[in-house]
Amino acid sequence: MKDLMTIGEAARVTDTRPETIRYYEKIGLLPAPPRSAGNYRGYSAREVSRLGFVRRARELGFSIEQIRELMQLSEQHDHDCCTVDDLTRGHIVAIEQKVADLHALKQELQSLLSACQGGRVAECRILEALSPAIQSGAAN
Repeated sequence: MKDLMTIGEAARVTDTRPETIRYYEKIGLLPAPPRSAGNYRGYSAREVSRLGFVRRARELGFSIEQIRELMQLSEQHDHDCCTVDDLTRGHIVAIEQKVADLHALKQELQSLLSACQGGRVAECRILEALSPAIQSGAAN
């Protein structure tokens, strides 16, 4: 297993937890690496590079399935990159929707906070707003 990294070394180089690396292997995002006589995983520079790719894509919010597709596309060197562009545009649209949802959530929480008059917990408007209204006579 000359010139191979252990899982700990690969984890340090890519800033990825060993448990996460094992998970990526389990779901087939990364190939299972060769094992030493002592049953230790050995990662080549190519595998560590692939792990770095996955790590960076996750940091950018791509889903596991999107990463799987991006990795497949990255191996098709002569393929037009419009598919990668389309996938990225779709991801940007999803991010914009999440930002809008978070902004609406922030506004709602700020509204609840501004309605707070202080006082006792028993009279807290925020806790009151969080409690579901129970309708009388509702069927179970």
